[in-house]
Amino acid sequence: MRKLALIYNPVSGNALFKVKLDWLIDSFQRHGMVLCPYRTRGGTLDNISRFLIDLHPDGVIAAGGDGTVHTVVNAMIEADTDIQLGIFGSGTSNDFATYLGIHDDWESYIERIAAGESRRVDLGVLEDSKRYFVNVVSAGMLTGIAHEVKSTYKNTLGRVAYYLKGLGEIPRLHSFPVRILADGATYEEDIFLFVVANSPVVAGMKRIGTDISVDDGMLDLLAVKKISLPQFMSVAADLFSGKSITEKESILHIRARSFEIQTEQELCSDLDGECGPVLPLRVHTVPLALSVYC
Repeated sequence: MRKLALIYNPVSGNALFKVKLDWLIDSFQRHGMVLCPYRTRGGTLDNISRFLIDLHPDGVIAAGGDGTVHTVVNAMIEADTDIQLGIFGSGTSNDFATYLGIHDDWESYIERIAAGESRRVDLGVLEDSKRYFVNVVSAGMLTGIAHEVKSTYKNTLGRVAYYLKGLGEIPRLHSFPVRILADGATYEEDIFLFVVANSPVVAGMKRIGTDISVDDGMLDLLAVKKISLPQFMSVAADLFSGKSITEKESILHIRARSFEIQTEQELCSDLDGECGPVLPLRVHTVPLALSVYC
């Protein structure tokens, strides 16, 4: 039987994944695969890379939100294992899984895993800390909401908790100057926020751009320029309705292999929904670095 490591976050989303654990183990066994569960506890209490090295699995399953996937991918890289990753989205936000078409039909997904169906995707990496990101690194207004909202609110309200928190931040909108170096070109702008995206599904939005891909060897930086509040609300309305914003005049859109983002303000970043380092940031793409069941 194929041996798969199951890394699951017991408190992600509505905290009900553990109720499905026995069904999941049984379903994998019926398809000739055995799950070896590892329950995350958070932060320094986890040593997932050591678990992967000792277990030497044929594949890895991450069950949780984007932050759990982020943690598992970094553990895989630390363990120097290039095996396929499966994602069971059970978090409040599952942007990367949503983009890859991994939905709630778990039985069908298990069949695809059993068949070994997968594709290779790019990753991004922060050059100074060597932390990898699967979906997005961001900074500025509204970008740190994922780790500012209390777990109890997220578990009760789901993604609505993020939207409510975001609405409360809008009256305090303020811009900051940035200097962006992208593959040798320099851009200077006053902005409210920026995202460096690997996929077009970010912060629960349906799609921020129509031409953003996870396997083109590039990253896409989108920054909301300093604009009036009504203009900002227009951008937000387009995002919520699933419209692409990459062509809007209020958006700075740069596609490049590497970025350096500088600002004089002390500004913390967000990395796949987890706390990231303080700016400046230097990031680049790692083409086709990860194989994902999908």
